[in-house]
Amino acid sequence: MRRWLMTAALLALSTGCNKTPEEKVGPTVDGQLEPVANPHQPGDFGELPDPEAQNGSVGRAARRLTVSQLDAAILEAVGRRWVNGSDGIDARATSLGRADFALVSSENTEPNLVFAKFLEDGARFVCIAQAADELKQADPTKRTLSRTLPGTWGDLRTLTDAQVREFLVYNSLRFWGAPLEGDELTKWAGFFTQAATRAETANPKRRADVLAVMCIAMLTDQRFITY
Repeated sequence: MRRWLMTAALLALSTGCNKTPEEKVGPTVDGQLEPVANPHQPGDFGELPDPEAQNGSVGRAARRLTVSQLDAAILEAVGRRWVNGSDGIDARATSLGRADFALVSSENTEPNLVFAKFLEDGARFVCIAQAADELKQADPTKRTLSRTLPGTWGDLRTLTDAQVREFLVYNSLRFWGAPLEGDELTKWAGFFTQAATRAETANPKRRADVLAVMCIAMLTDQRFITY
């Protein structure tokens, strides 16, 4: 009997010595956390969209301004509302997408051709009127679009390249919230110079047309009507 007990004890010791470190169970240490397996496996996450295929954006698609937002944006950027009787923004609100809650219960914010047509009409009205008023205003601080131009501005062809670029950066910030820069700023500067040359050649009395043209171009740009 004693020999059998000794044999059993030796077998138990030899079994414990042959266990690998993973098989050995040590005493539990207070405060020690057991390892948790990573639930995520390779391939669980899809690849991000290609920015080049989405105009540099990987987020949500751009949204068009509502009629109320457009009204406020024009007033802020240009300095006056689009109010022109039967052709103003209030009269064209339904065509621009505002819900009438009779036949249409939700506002349409799709950038369609009807919206683009009426927006161009509105841009012409507010920009031409504002440019004409600013041409008569000698105090730059009381002007909106031409605040960076000299107190009394005449032939805009005499502006330096730095003045033209300052004007464009200032207005791009007003209209889009982002400044023109790089090659795009150079192209817009060329556009400004071309408009100034044509206006001066056609009729010096219509110098305000240069300011109006730049205003219309920025107001009808997609960066103005989307966010």
